[in-house]
Amino acid sequence: MIQVNTHEAKSKLSYLLAKVETEHEKVRICRNGKPIAELIPIDQTQDSLQQNPELMGIIYNEDPTLPLSDEEWPEEYRTLMDH
Repeated sequence: MIQVNTHEAKSKLSYLLAKVETEHEKVRICRNGKPIAELIPIDQTQDSLQQNPELMGIIYNEDPTLPLSDEEWPEEYRTLMDH
């Protein structure tokens, strides 16, 4: 993984993008030594609309748009609903 500060990232953006694209290198961008962002190859990201393989066997037969009944709310939140 390549680690650069924000100034270096701005001045070498084309170079860093080429490393990400051709060598599948990850680039961490830091400000004052603290990581704030990463450049990663697009093929290593997961499509947020793609179903998680660990959850594929779960069947949910309820309508998630319906409000919860009083009994379905966790106990600590039931008193907040009364007000």
